Amino acid sequence: MVAEGGPSFSLEYDETETAATPRPPVTAFVGRTLKGPLSRAVPVASFTEFQQIFGGLWQPSSLSYAVEQFFASGGGQALVVRVANGGHAPTVTLPSGSEALRLAGLQPGSREYLRASVDYDGIAESEGLFNLVLQRVRAAGSERVEDQEIFRRVSLQTDSERFIVDVLQRSQLARVVAPLPQRRPDRTGPGAGGFTVGYVASNSDGDDGGPITDYDVIGSAADGTGMFALRGEAFDFLCVPPLSREHDVGLGTLLVAARLCRECHALLIVDPPSDWAGPQEALEAMRNWPFRSDHAVLYYPRLRAFDRLRGRLETFASCGAAAGLLARAEAHRPLGGSDEEAVLRAGLLPAVEVSPAQRVRLAQVGINTLVAVRSLDTPPVSARTLATGGSGSPDWRFLSARRLALRIAASVERGTRWMVFEQNAPVTWARGRSLVAAYLARFAAGGAFAGASAEERYFVVCDERVNQPDSVASGRVNLLFGIAARRAGEFDTWLVSHQPAASRARPVSVNRLATRLSSELPAEAVMRH
Repeated sequence: MVAEGGPSFSLEYDETETAATPRPPVTAFVGRTLKGPLSRAVPVASFTEFQQIFGGLWQPSSLSYAVEQFFASGGGQALVVRVANGGHAPTVTLPSGSEALRLAGLQPGSREYLRASVDYDGIAESEGLFNLVLQRVRAAGSERVEDQEIFRRVSLQTDSERFIVDVLQRSQLARVVAPLPQRRPDRTGPGAGGFTVGYVASNSDGDDGGPITDYDVIGSAADGTGMFALRGEAFDFLCVPPLSREHDVGLGTLLVAARLCRECHALLIVDPPSDWAGPQEALEAMRNWPFRSDHAVLYYPRLRAFDRLRGRLETFASCGAAAGLLARAEAHRPLGGSDEEAVLRAGLLPAVEVSPAQRVRLAQVGINTLVAVRSLDTPPVSARTLATGGSGSPDWRFLSARRLALRIAASVERGTRWMVFEQNAPVTWARGRSLVAAYLARFAAGGAFAGASAEERYFVVCDERVNQPDSVASGRVNLLFGIAARRAGEFDTWLVSHQPAASRARPVSVNRLATRLSSELPAEAVMRH
């Protein structure tokens, strides 16, 4: 949708479609991988792409199996954040007479393969400069180049504008290790097999580090490491697979992950603990399980699948497959609202049997069940969030309603950020209100909201009631909207606030009078504090 004279505002929807067609859902994964960049959210669109960037399946990496099962189950878009516990990158030693110029890679791991080449092309002997080429290759001795950087006319002189230490601060592959040699590194000789350019391969001193801990996964909010590398990214589901095959993630990790999901309007997909041996044990354990959140969902049981590295059936955590099923279902049902069973794809089986009666009992305490085949004799059981059994809003105990609300909140928040760069005045407020109302109308027309009339299904307020003089003076623009997720006229409501430094959408309580869009209502009638 484009407002005349205003910015483009699509709220992630293609205007050429008659029905809502949002971007494909994105699932974020945080955990250990064989290689790849640390604490950086890297988009991955297939398991082949994951193999190229992060090294594929690796027995110490539960994340690698979760990503494989995600794509095998129909997932389409992933964000992968690699974390590590210690370890170090390989070094490259470039001869420099009797000394050497030493470089250290940036990405730790024994499968990080770097190589470098030095030449003096286009450089006079008296200048003392050199050209440096850095490459990452697929494997030791391979000619499959994955990344390459070229640094021309660099110097070992500290007062030079092309000082090698400063220049390599921009590199994504390596840094210089002190001390520096007295003379420029030797020209690299010709390569084997008649290649004109030769390379010096990295040393075999890369190390994978130890098994990761909850501290590695959580990371630092200040430094943007661990799961905090996802801040500012758009994602819909978050998977934090077990730390290893023997160790589940801790309660602290679940709490921080749920808080991050709340901030990002996403859902955490929680793995059932490994000691839930059967449905009865799961029911008993759930009575005292300390983790509850309307931003989390759990699928039981764990899965049996063929491990291609070990050559036999193994038991795996379920979050990757569950995320793939949810992402695939959402991509095919852009308006949501379905309670379709979570039926596993071929090659994946539930690790334990769960009867239809047990499925109902599990759902009542917030545990959803993965099944091998679709049931024709019993009705589907509505999927629940982990607010079930807790103190969360009754509306958010059902996954379909919760997921729809989060998608809308995220889309409205991102899609109205342009308002902060416009004049904070009625003309901008009216434009924003009109665009959000049209966006919500598409969902209403598709039957996503309860109610017979527009007034019962949704509302949007963006005027002086939520943009009072003190708010305008501080540079903040507010927009209030609500949707009837479960019952007509009973709205779940968000206040979207934009400032130059940040934007956010937070749930608020409103007075029922706020659903009447009369500008005569005072501000205090809109929101209850």
